[in-house]
Amino acid sequence: MEIIVNGTSHRLSADPDMPLLWALRDILGLTGTKYGCGAAACGACTVHQGGRAVLSCQLLLGDVAGEITTIEGLGTPEAPHPVQAAWIEQQVAQCGYCQSGQIMAAAALLAGNPAPSDDEIDAAMEVNLCRCATYPRIRAAIRSAALRLGGS
Repeated sequence: MEIIVNGTSHRLSADPDMPLLWALRDILGLTGTKYGCGAAACGACTVHQGGRAVLSCQLLLGDVAGEITTIEGLGTPEAPHPVQAAWIEQQVAQCGYCQSGQIMAAAALLAGNPAPSDDEIDAAMEVNLCRCATYPRIRAAIRSAALRLGGS
């Protein structure tokens, strides 16, 4: 089967019932997408499928439709995505484990809603858990990224 990840086409000879998460990490070597729970309860594995935030631990390889974007494809150290820049500016990360999923969820939110309210931020981010409880900084970073992207 063929999938497009971060703009590159990959032909994979893998079981179509394999979760996308394992194909990304174990076959393609894209380890920025994290395994947290495997049950769609933590959001550490969040990636974009066609611009929408999806949980890669629950998306089967055979069900992938459209381009997949991982944290590695969102921005670069030289040119970070506005959400990544805001994360750094607001010093969001503590342990950092959940942050790639948090950033991917926030980027998808802002792509569809450039000026979210606090309630909309909370609703969009509710599946993304942070054991370090940096939620106030996460919200501040999303607000900062919205301004960078031209929202309010």
